[in-house]
Parts: sequence; structure tokens; C-alpha cells
Amino acid sequence: MILRYISVLGDAPEVFIILIAAFSFSMLVGLTLHEFSHAIVADSLGDYTPRMLGRLSLNPKAHLDLLGSSLIFFVGFGWAKPVPVNVASTLNPKRSMALISLAGPISNLIIAGLAALPIKLGIIPFWHPFVDPSFAMEWASIWTSSPQDLIGLFLGTVVLLNILLAIFNLLPIAPLDGFNAALGLLPVAWSVKLAKTATWGPGILMLLILLPYVTGGQSSPLFLIMSPLISFFLNLFVGGDAFSLFG
Repeated sequence: MILRYISVLGDAPEVFIILIAAFSFSMLVGLTLHEFSHAIVADSLGDYTPRMLGRLSLNPKAHLDLLGSSLIFFVGFGWAKPVPVNVASTLNPKRSMALISLAGPISNLIIAGLAALPIKLGIIPFWHPFVDPSFAMEWASIWTSSPQDLIGLFLGTVVLLNILLAIFNLLPIAPLDGFNAALGLLPVAWSVKLAKTATWGPGILMLLILLPYVTGGQSSPLFLIMSPLISFFLNLFVGGDAFSLFG
């Protein structure tokens, strides 16, 4: 993801710096708050496992995972170290599982909504780096045309990355949050059937992530699955026809 903009380093180094800053912010803040939200909701429901394991913390070192967290620089979304929980220690384990699981993605949507406020109010434009890489220099010339455009690129990237983090983690595939949320929300009979797919989850997930690279970008079922919700939240937060900017 970020590597496609190495070509602009010579003519527009500020673009590369802005993107590195936005991706780093989304990794450090987005992923850290994501896992912290799981921990604090579990703690509030009576499950003190995250507290005992040092996960009730805003220190990124407590949460970031080398592989999952670094993926945000290459594919635009990723994950951190899962927060261990013991929902059996709560009053309503099934409901607690759903609430704890949903807390992380909701935190990313809150970050996206806050970052989008200046864009929504029309103070700065909305830009993001998910464009056709063959037009990187053309886009770079637009993004560097004013300080407002550079700020718009930073905030727009933070908005989009946190939306992607939220939607990706809501997929009902183990070990993502959406899988555990579905276990907590579905009727018992259905959740039991879904639980049996847990061992297949990581393999399915990696296949979906890697397929675009194997097919040369010709097939991305993961993006097709996520795109309706991405479009919904982009239009909600920044308005207009934001989704059409994708390349």
C-alpha cells in the first residue's frame, strides 16, 4: 500500500511523509484504542482478565502485533494482539461476548468520525491514497497544492484506514471481532455451528488477503465484501461521493 508512493519521494517528499504519519497514527492510535476498548468493556462487565494481563493500558507495546499491525502499511488494515477474556465471569456471558467484541470496531469508527469533522464541515478537502498507483504523481501534485490539501490527505487517510480497520474486524471469520460478536448475537444453535468453523478462519482470512496479489489485482473478494459498508461510513462521515475516488 505505502510502497506505491515511493516513486513520489523525489518530487513530492511531503506526500510520502504525510502518508507515513497517517498510517503510523492509525496503527499506533487506531489499533491501540481498538484493543483497549475490548479490555475496558470486559473490565466494566466484571471480567478482570485483561486487567490482570496488563491489557487495560493505552501503551501501544501492550497491544501491537508485529505481523497484524504492520499489514496496515501494506494492505490498509490489520489487527493487534487479541485481548484475552473470560466471559464466563460476567453476568451474561453471551451478551458480554458481543459487547466486548463490538467495542473495538466501534472505537475505530469513533476515531474516523472525529478525524472527518473538518472534512464534513467543508474546512478541508477529503483525500486518501487508495488511488490508481499509475497516477501517483498526478495525485501528488493535487495533494501538495496547498496546506489544506496536505491536511486533507492526512485526515482523509486516517478516516479511511480506521473505517477499513472497523469493517475488516467485523467480518464473521475467526479470529476477528465479527466472529465473536456473531457468536454472542446469534441463537445458540447457529452460534454452535459457527464456532465449528473457527479452525478454518485464519486460513480463509489469509487467502482473502493474499488473493489480489496472487491474481495480480484481478480478484479481491475481500474488498467486494467490505465495500458496501465502507461506502456507507465514508458517505456518512465525509459526505458526497467519496467512494468514487477509489482507484
